Amino acid sequence: MKLRVLIACAATAPALFVLCSCGSREAVNAQNAAPPSAQVVTEPDLNLVKVDRPERFRLVKAGSRDEVPELQATGVISPDVEKSIPVISLAAGRVVGIYVKLGDDVTKGQLLLKVMSNDIANAFQTYQQAVADEELAHKQLERAETLYDHGAISLNDLQVAQNTENKAAVAVKAGLEMLRNLGADPAHPDPVVSIYAPASGTIVEQNVVSSAIIRTPDNQTNLFTIANLSTVWVICNIYENDLPEVRLGDPAQIRLNAYDNRSFTGRIVNIGKVLDPNTRTAPVRIVLANPGMMRSGMFVTATLYGQHHRTYAAVPAQAVLHLHDRNWVFVPSGNGEFRRSEVAVGKIVDGEQIILSGITPGTEVVNDSLALSAESQQ
Repeated sequence: MKLRVLIACAATAPALFVLCSCGSREAVNAQNAAPPSAQVVTEPDLNLVKVDRPERFRLVKAGSRDEVPELQATGVISPDVEKSIPVISLAAGRVVGIYVKLGDDVTKGQLLLKVMSNDIANAFQTYQQAVADEELAHKQLERAETLYDHGAISLNDLQVAQNTENKAAVAVKAGLEMLRNLGADPAHPDPVVSIYAPASGTIVEQNVVSSAIIRTPDNQTNLFTIANLSTVWVICNIYENDLPEVRLGDPAQIRLNAYDNRSFTGRIVNIGKVLDPNTRTAPVRIVLANPGMMRSGMFVTATLYGQHHRTYAAVPAQAVLHLHDRNWVFVPSGNGEFRRSEVAVGKIVDGEQIILSGITPGTEVVNDSLALSAESQQ
């Protein structure tokens, strides 16, 4: 019996050895196949600056200053559309004389051009025929009244003569009105019609030349455009991000590029409702009086002011570092380190830089940002 047990144990020993070997091999392979443990690498904070002996850099507290919000923009002068009057000709024909040109100042009633028109000739012919018919009808009516008084004709015949005379008078009035609408003088039959300035102003557009053909008003452009430049528009394009700072009625200071030593005051009267998809800007219209030197198409620089004062931080001008078209200040963060913070700047007043955003009044900043930046790069 013991012999059988020993033989059985001897027989199973190799199998157990094989199983143990396979198990250990699988465990080793699993360990080799496992990914290595992840290592977190922390990138340095580029806005954190550390220098030796930080006490060398004097700190100043940002003050406060009440300022009206300002926004700089460029624009162009345009005529006031409400004071621009087109000049057209109701009569088609050929231009036989032009007496003004683009840019001229004209007064109301001044002769602008003359047009030879078949429409005028036909209108005079119709009018003269109507006058002749009316004269004949009037004589026939007088004769009919005399005959009726003597009992020679009936009442119906008299009424027919009165109706004929009334129709002839209507035709005369219609012909006369047609001549006046075309700009002709009924007292002087002439196929050449003179076109006069409907208002005083400056000719800002001209679309006609000598011997040009003028078509009917429904398919012709304006011959001239007369604009009263006593009041002009300034059209500025304001970026989408700056639109919240613009309000209707806000004042604006305008400087002409041609006369930079003078400034003029206008007021915002319209803010465009549609953005330009290419530039992401909206047109803003400013109206101002023209002292006489403003010309259509001139470039200007506009400073838009808000209606309410705001409190901004103010720091010495040297505390602001201008780098890569951006503005920075250095704020102490403890342990001898300084943090570079981006700020939006306004104008410089009495050596102090107005900070529109980025820091608040009372924040400590390095007084000389350029010296600290140079030290940190060594």
